[in-house]
Amino acid sequence: MKQANFKGFLQYYPKNVKIFVILETEFNENYTFSAMKTLKTKLILLFLPLMILNYNNKALAAVNIVPKPVSVTEKPGMFIINSNTKILFNFSDEHNENIAAPVNSHISRFYGMNPLSVGTASKQQSNSIYISLTKNPAIRPEGYLLEVGKGGVTIEATTHAGLFYAVQSLIQLMPSEEVKMEKTGVPFVSITDYPRFEWRGLHLDVCRHFMPKEFVLKYIDYMAVHKLNTFHFHLTEDQGWRIEIKKYPRLTEVGSKRKETIMGRGNEAVKLYDGKPHGGFYTQEDIKEIVAYAAKRYVTVVPEIEMPGHALAALASYPELGCTGGPYEVATKWGVFKEVMCAGKENTFEFLQNVMDEVVALFPSKFIHIGGDECPKESWKECPDCQQRIKELGLKDEHELQSWFITRMEKYLNAKGRNIIGWDEILEGGLAPNAAVMSWRGEAGGIAAAKEKHMVVMSPGTHCYLDHFQGPKETQPLAIGGFTPLEKIYSYEPVPAELSAEEAKYVMGAQGNVWTEFMPNPAHVEYMVYPRAAALAEVVWSPKESRDYKNFKERMEKMVLRYYTYGINFCRLEFQK
Repeated sequence: MKQANFKGFLQYYPKNVKIFVILETEFNENYTFSAMKTLKTKLILLFLPLMILNYNNKALAAVNIVPKPVSVTEKPGMFIINSNTKILFNFSDEHNENIAAPVNSHISRFYGMNPLSVGTASKQQSNSIYISLTKNPAIRPEGYLLEVGKGGVTIEATTHAGLFYAVQSLIQLMPSEEVKMEKTGVPFVSITDYPRFEWRGLHLDVCRHFMPKEFVLKYIDYMAVHKLNTFHFHLTEDQGWRIEIKKYPRLTEVGSKRKETIMGRGNEAVKLYDGKPHGGFYTQEDIKEIVAYAAKRYVTVVPEIEMPGHALAALASYPELGCTGGPYEVATKWGVFKEVMCAGKENTFEFLQNVMDEVVALFPSKFIHIGGDECPKESWKECPDCQQRIKELGLKDEHELQSWFITRMEKYLNAKGRNIIGWDEILEGGLAPNAAVMSWRGEAGGIAAAKEKHMVVMSPGTHCYLDHFQGPKETQPLAIGGFTPLEKIYSYEPVPAELSAEEAKYVMGAQGNVWTEFMPNPAHVEYMVYPRAAALAEVVWSPKESRDYKNFKERMEKMVLRYYTYGINFCRLEFQK
C-alpha cells in the first residue's frame, strides 16, 4: 500500500479478519507541516471484516455511496466481476475510455485484476457492464440509472458526465478494502440519481503557496471521485503570478517569485520571515494538460485572474500598471495591500485584455473569474488619472469606478463568448449587467445578486472555507483561524430562506475554498480538504430532504478506507476508532 504521508502496513489474519495498521509518524521532508514541531506517534488498529472473501449469494453490506444517491433500492444477491467480465458501450467515441478507465483502474489497484476488455454492443450481454447513452427524458442532466442484477450491470444516462458519475457510484458499490483476489462483488441494486446543483465546486489557491502540477492533477482526480465538477483555479495574487502569459514574460520572470515568506500567524511586527525564496508557475503547456485532464473527468476548470486588487505580483512585473509607477515588490506576507491596478490608465486595460486573450484561448470554461475582492480605494483617491476618469464618466465615487472597471472587462469577455464571475465585492457601485457573483462574505451578496436575477455561487466563509480549523487548535496544524468542522459544512444549505422559489433558481450551487497562506505543501492541503470536501459534495449533489449527518458518517466509513488506499492525507478526527 503506497502512502505519501505516513508509514503503514497491512497484515491479513486467517479466514475472515483483516488488521489494518497505520503508524502515524513524522512527515517527510516534502510533506512537513511548518507549524507542527512534533507529532505524537500512535497506532490505529482497524479490524475490518473481509466481506469479499465469502462469494455466496449473500449480498455485501448496505450501499454506502457518497454523495448519497436520490433513490436506492437494495436487493438480495451479488454480481461477481471477474476477468471475463466486459465493459460494453452502445456508442463509440473518445468518451469510452474516460468512462471505462476509473473502473479498470480501481479493480486493478484494489483487487489485483487485469483491465476488463472494452467494446461495443447494441444490447446487454451476460457478465457485462453495459453502458448506454440514451435520450430517455426521465433522466436529468448529469443524472443516471444504475441497475445491478444476475446478468450484470446496466448504466443509462443522457450525458457522458452522467455515465461517468454512474461509474463512480458503481466503484463505491465494490468493497473498499484492498483484496488481491482477482475478482470482486457488487450487490444487486437499483439506483436513480442526479445532482441538485450544476455548480459543485472546489477552489485551490496556488499563489500563496505554489503547488506542483502533479498535485493539481491529483486534486482533480479526488474531485471526480466525489462528483464535484468545477475546479476554481486561483492563479494570480499579491504573493505570486502562476500562469505563463507569453505577451508579458516578466509576469513569470519576476511575478512568480518572492524573496521570502512570513512565518506563522501575526508575525508582521517582529518580522519573522523564513529567508527562503518561493516561486513557481504553470507553463501554457501545463495549463493545457490540466484542462484536458480535467475534461476527461468531466471537471470544468475556471481560472481566476485577480483585478483590480490583489495584484502586487503583476505590479512588481509591470510597475506602469499601478497608480504611482512603483517600485513594487511581490508580497512576502499575507493580507490586503493598498497598491492596486490603476483604473485611470488605458494601458491597464490593454494589459488585462491581452492577458485575457491568452487565458480564454487556454480555458474553454463558460465563466472566467475576475476576482474583484478586497480592493482598497486609497490609491484611486490619490491618483490624478483615476480622479480624471471619475470626472469624465460622471461617476459618483471610487466604488462606481470599480463597477465601471469590472463592467468594461465584462464587455470584453462577453464579446469573446464568456461570462464573468467575481467575489461579492463586485456588487459595490452596481453589478455588471451579465456578471455572476460568488458570495464569500456571508450570504448577503448572493441574496442581493439573485434578487437582481444574477447567477450566484454560494461560498460563505462561515461554512465553505476549508482553511479553517476542523478540530481543537492544539491538535491541528496551523490554520488561518475560524472553526469549521465536518458537521458544520454538512449542515450548510446553499439556498437562503430569504429567496423566493423563483429567485432560488439563480443559485447555481456552492463551492469550498482553499486558501493556502498556511498550507505550504500538498499534504497539508489534503489534510484540510478531506473529508470536509465529501460533506460539501453531498450538500451540492444530494436532495436536501435526504441529508442526515449520522447516516453520512456511516457511509463515510467506507470512503475513509478508500482514502487510505488512495494515499489521501485526510483529517481522521471524526473517524478514529
